Amino acid sequence: MKRYGGYHANVLVDTLSRLMTEHPGIKRSPLSRLVCEALDWRGVDGRLSEMTCRVMMLRLQKDGLITLPVSQIPNPRQRARYEPTPATDPQLEIDQPVHELPPLRIEIVLGQGPQSRLWNEFMARYHYLGYTPLSGHQMRYQVYAGDTLVALLGFGASAWKLADRERLIGWTDEQRQRNLHKVINNTRFLILPWIHSKGLASKILARIARQLPHDWQQRYDYQPVLLETFVESPRHAGTCYKAANWQCIGRTTGRGKKSRSSKQVLPIKDIWMYPLRKNYRDVLCR
Repeated sequence: MKRYGGYHANVLVDTLSRLMTEHPGIKRSPLSRLVCEALDWRGVDGRLSEMTCRVMMLRLQKDGLITLPVSQIPNPRQRARYEPTPATDPQLEIDQPVHELPPLRIEIVLGQGPQSRLWNEFMARYHYLGYTPLSGHQMRYQVYAGDTLVALLGFGASAWKLADRERLIGWTDEQRQRNLHKVINNTRFLILPWIHSKGLASKILARIARQLPHDWQQRYDYQPVLLETFVESPRHAGTCYKAANWQCIGRTTGRGKKSRSSKQVLPIKDIWMYPLRKNYRDVLCR
């Protein structure tokens, strides 16, 4: 029996059918909340997993197992656009090696204010993947050398399934669904184009690996134990990850998360992993 979000399809279908019968005309958001309450479906922070539930509801409908109430959103939401402004214009080039730079300072990007917009604009303007919003648990950072901004990073949810990662960890499908939140994806890493400081990228990766678990603990009340990232090959060789002791464990297939075809539709990417704890396998296989 196929599972959705850790639940057997028949459990979700029965629960949704009963609730839609008991509450005629109910909208999707209140319905997802009732489903979570009925199943005591909560995240690691104890909150109802309403967003995850809504994703699963859409998958059930796509697979023809249920018919959801008509969406109340008349038109799909447009992705936010961040046009270049003078705030992100190129600066004077810096080419000193990292040991000659002022001390590094890593700051968390908070909220949705000016600092957040600036992070988004830098990514949209200079990262080869552009800007895409991070969903679920996430952390964003700005890195300074003294008072000079030199780099930006983003961390978010890990890939749902990844064959090479699953072999590395050795967990079962049930263990993966229970503990996947403890694997965090380095979704973005941008050294600003005018920064040419040898050794800077690997030093930032080493520093963030020490800081991130504590920041994540403060924000979400648990610590991740494993980092992952994807490096598009041959565009990048992953040299900085290798220098920071990350391990390349394999390659993606290029099929994408939702593809039903066996053909490559996306660029092939190398998969890099970094354990944050020596016993990460024991933790993830509980």
